[in-house]
Amino acid sequence: MYYPTLVLYLGFWALTKCAAASGWCYEGCAHIPSQWVELPNRFCGGSKQSPVDIVTKNVTTDPNLGNFNLIGFNSRDVFTSIMNNGHTVECTLKGNEVKVSGGGLSGTYTALQFHFHWGDVKNPGSEHTIDEHRYPMEMHIVTQKDGLTAPPEHPDGYAVLGFFINATDAVDMSEPWVNFTSYLSNLTNKGSKVGLDHSICIDDLIGNVNLTKFYRYMGSLTTPACTEAVVWTIFHEPIHVNSELIKKFPMETKLVNIYRPTQPLHKRHVYASPGTPLPPYEWCYDPHHCADTPPSWHLLPGSHCGGTYQSPININTNNVVPDSNLDAFIFKNFDDKHAIKYITNTGHSVKCVLVKNLMEVSGGGLEHDYTILQFHFHWGDTSDTSEGSEHTVNSIRYPMEMHIVSKRKDLTLDQALQAPDGLAVLGFFIESTHTTKRTSHGSTVSGTATTHPTSALTSKTNAWKKLTSYLSKIHKVGTTVKVTDDISIDDLLGDVNRHEYYRYSGSLTTPLCSETVVWTIFKESINVDLNLMKMFPNQTGYFNVYRPTQPRHTRTILTTAGSVRGNSGSVASASRHLLWFLLLERSICVYFI
Repeated sequence: MYYPTLVLYLGFWALTKCAAASGWCYEGCAHIPSQWVELPNRFCGGSKQSPVDIVTKNVTTDPNLGNFNLIGFNSRDVFTSIMNNGHTVECTLKGNEVKVSGGGLSGTYTALQFHFHWGDVKNPGSEHTIDEHRYPMEMHIVTQKDGLTAPPEHPDGYAVLGFFINATDAVDMSEPWVNFTSYLSNLTNKGSKVGLDHSICIDDLIGNVNLTKFYRYMGSLTTPACTEAVVWTIFHEPIHVNSELIKKFPMETKLVNIYRPTQPLHKRHVYASPGTPLPPYEWCYDPHHCADTPPSWHLLPGSHCGGTYQSPININTNNVVPDSNLDAFIFKNFDDKHAIKYITNTGHSVKCVLVKNLMEVSGGGLEHDYTILQFHFHWGDTSDTSEGSEHTVNSIRYPMEMHIVSKRKDLTLDQALQAPDGLAVLGFFIESTHTTKRTSHGSTVSGTATTHPTSALTSKTNAWKKLTSYLSKIHKVGTTVKVTDDISIDDLLGDVNRHEYYRYSGSLTTPLCSETVVWTIFKESINVDLNLMKMFPNQTGYFNVYRPTQPRHTRTILTTAGSVRGNSGSVASASRHLLWFLLLERSICVYFI
């Protein structure tokens, strides 16, 4: 039953054996890596060679790079032997026992062996690099595609899983790595080989590396004959191993600097799994700050900003659809006056980060419970008539907008960024108490906006005074200040009606514009003193920090079916409406009498 696998394995063994016989090395012979192209094969000078430097700013996210299916990685009896083959330390695996599929691979692969690359006692020696950073070591798990009679003749005949190994004194000497490296003292000579007595599995060596975060490109074997038949997977997170154990590899085997330098990428492209964090790209709102303003955000690597579910949008109230499922929200700990952990200048906005796992939101037609992460603001300029909200209602733009960002409780943030409802954002319009009032339907009412009781307005004003007092301390981008004042989100929202809102599916409004957001836009705005609003652009030096509205395409905008008020302020508001109705009724009665 193992005959086909044995034939394939022997073919791979013969390939590497032939290459070894050709007299190549890393140091100390005629054919060092720079001379491998002269060896009697046509591959080492090819255009799809490995390893490469992974330049993360040029990496593109590929949604097809899903999770791996791993068989035998937790088995403790698949290691057959460990040997010094003259070029590295290689551990042979039992045939047909360890399997890899998924992860964007086109089939099932059987693992043959794993080996290592390193530098010397003081210098790093990983083969691949990340933004020119070389790790101390790299482990390669070599697999061969099932069902092929000649894997080297196929561009995906082999799949190699590459793991960076980071040396650190902060990590204890884990038992699996202590046991594994104990065999190195028996591998001091080329060709020396020993069996493994300890119970070790591949998972033990990998540890807690997140296998959903990885890079992918097409390349070659990194030793002669450098066959261009490899699907490379390089995992983003390194394995952390105590530095004393890593030193054993060069010290015990006497092999040093056993890695091939990075090769030109040529026309190839490196992709990343959806969960892989990519660097923050340079983007902005104002062309005076950078070249990548909103119209070009869709060109950023890995960007979703050109999708069909983008935000913000214009809410045309003539086209919204009432939905009875949009019921009352449940806000947990919105009244906690110590929920705001710190406030920071992100370079694009002012963001308030909240105490972890403290605040939650559910109900409101949401299908999951969400944990509140942070809230931030969008604004225009310092003029009295400034308009800077992201969403608009009937094409009317408000002066400011506040976004309360939350993620699903049952998902990690990485997972939430991949799910269509992974995030939920509560959007509140903000306008001045001294300017024209906009109603919940986007029309305007002339005159002073405020009809709230003085006590409620004073309480809310004090909360905004406290919050904006921190803006003078975060002039510089990246500045973070701990919030020590007693401020709750309820204080900032005041008596805004939280029962009447719009709902649609959309995206984050900043790159990479992931289309993972359930949007709630409340109809009634928060009233804030104009001078306090002006502090946002004045203190940060950033103006018009909002993305223009995006096409709605075929999306439906839902709205609450009724107009029942609720939450904080609902009783006072209902009382005002009732008093107004009673006075009106009395006037009518007097008139008719």
